[in-house]
Amino acid sequence: MAGLLMRRVAVLGATGSIGRSALDVIARHPGAMRASVLAAGSQVDALLEACRRHRPDDAAIADESAWPRLRDGLRDAGLPTRAHAGKDAIAALAGGDGCDTVVAAIVGAAGLDSTLAAARAGKRLLLANKESLVLAGELVMATARDHGARVIPIDSEHNAIFQCLPPDGACDDVRRLVLTASGGPFRGRDRASLADVTPAQAVAHPKWSMGPKISVDSATLMNKGLEVIEAHHLFGLPAARIDVLVHPQSLVHSLVEFVDGSTLAQLGLPDMRTALAVGLGWPRRIESGVGGLDLLAQSRLDFEAPDTDAFPCLALAFGALEAGGTAPAVLNAANEEAVSAFLQGRIAFLSIPALVEDALAALPARPAASLEALREADALARDTTRRALARYAR
Repeated sequence: MAGLLMRRVAVLGATGSIGRSALDVIARHPGAMRASVLAAGSQVDALLEACRRHRPDDAAIADESAWPRLRDGLRDAGLPTRAHAGKDAIAALAGGDGCDTVVAAIVGAAGLDSTLAAARAGKRLLLANKESLVLAGELVMATARDHGARVIPIDSEHNAIFQCLPPDGACDDVRRLVLTASGGPFRGRDRASLADVTPAQAVAHPKWSMGPKISVDSATLMNKGLEVIEAHHLFGLPAARIDVLVHPQSLVHSLVEFVDGSTLAQLGLPDMRTALAVGLGWPRRIESGVGGLDLLAQSRLDFEAPDTDAFPCLALAFGALEAGGTAPAVLNAANEEAVSAFLQGRIAFLSIPALVEDALAALPARPAASLEALREADALARDTTRRALARYAR
């Protein structure tokens, strides 16, 4: 680690699985980086525990009603950490002088403001909040370019593509990108067999440890659909040059096919700390805490085409990307509302794609001329989906 400047890292979404993994990597390099800002949604106790362990300069909770508990907890722990609350405070910390690197791991559209703030401030932006790119990808990437921010994707699939591309990230010689999908907990099942799956079954991912919303997205393959839209914005390639393969071992994280017929793939054990170490250390390689890959022990690598009849969310996402404009924002918002209803036991698993399809049909794509237009599309899609829930109630 000699020669690296001390990185001051803001971990937004510090109590989630990606945030905890980021803090694990940071703690392995005390002479080169520290967690200077920690932010969470509503889990005050978990945030306080992280503050006791990592001693940040600032901590923020999105739930403003939780601010007194955060302030008092920091004081009782004898920490000098400053307490903040609200999404505006989190955005201000992401764009402020207290950090030079931002891990954007707030789940959902709620992470957009802080992502944009970090991009406007020219930070190194480790982007794990896929909804920021799905909702406003052109705006996020243009803001990063205009202000000199370096965006390093932390989704394992996009991070794999990032590693396979040349250092300048140019895709001039790329024929296509291939994102891999584990297939989730229901791989191989037909549509009829998915009618009665439970939220507990849907969040039991076979390879990755993730939050409930992302786990359900993986089970429906919407997660992969959102990643296709992300890849379009991150790497500037159209939908026609982005493919998806189901790879149940989750060892090949993505592939890049070049115009000369060569294909480069990034392989590794399914652990988010590898991608986070790439983002925190780039262009150098740093210790992540993840072991090496023993291909002899793994024995085989399998690939198959995704089943878009059983898992129509993937096809819906490709359609939204091709429609452009506000369609991806509608897709994302409708999906968030539908997944929330499913996790609450209000609708069946197969109602998730049905609700998303209904929202896309009810709200045709319009030009995404501004952030306001995208927020309006997001709000309309949420309202449309909430009103439609009654038709799918269990």
